[in-house]
Amino acid sequence: MRAYIYDNEPTDQRLPHETSPSQPISVEALNKLGVLYWNIPVEGDWEQEINKVAEERSYKNRDTINVSKEGLGDAYESKIRSFFEEHLHEDEEIRYIIEGSGFFDVRDVELDQWIRIAITPGDLLVLPAGIYHRFTLDEANNIKALRLFKDEPKWVPHPRSAETEVNPYRQQYLQSRGIPVA
Repeated sequence: MRAYIYDNEPTDQRLPHETSPSQPISVEALNKLGVLYWNIPVEGDWEQEINKVAEERSYKNRDTINVSKEGLGDAYESKIRSFFEEHLHEDEEIRYIIEGSGFFDVRDVELDQWIRIAITPGDLLVLPAGIYHRFTLDEANNIKALRLFKDEPKWVPHPRSAETEVNPYRQQYLQSRGIPVA
C-alpha cells in the first residue's frame, strides 16, 4: 500500500495521479481519518489471518469480487463509473486484495482533498462508514478482492449530495474526527 495526495488532473482515472513532487501520506495519517490498514501476504495462510481480523472486528460474512472486463461482463463500464463517483456507505467498506491492483481515493475531511491509496495483493483496507471515497482500477484493469461484512453482504453507495451531508452516518463520522456538525 502506498498513499499520497491526488493531483486532481482531468486525465484517465486509472493513472497514478501523483503530485510532483510526491506528497506521501503515512498509515498514521490514514488512521486519523479512520482508515485502517494491514498487510497480510497472499503467500501462506492468509485466510487464517483474515479470519482473526474478521473475528476481532465482528465481520460475519464475506464474498469475492472480480473487477475486470471478464469478471463484470457487460456491466463493466457502468460499474467502473459508479465505483469512481464520490460516495459514502452506511457500513464499513472492507477489502482484502487477492490479485491485481487499483486505487481507493478517500476525502481528507479537514483539507478537502483526495488521498489516493494504491492497493496490491496482501493489502487489507477498512474505510469507515460515512467517509467520502471512490475506487478505480489501475491500467492493468483487474482486481480480485475479498469483501467482508458485519451483517448481510450489501454495497449501497450514497453519492455525495446535500442529503449525504446530513446523513447520520456522515454526521457520526465527522464527530468521530472531532469536526463539529450542525
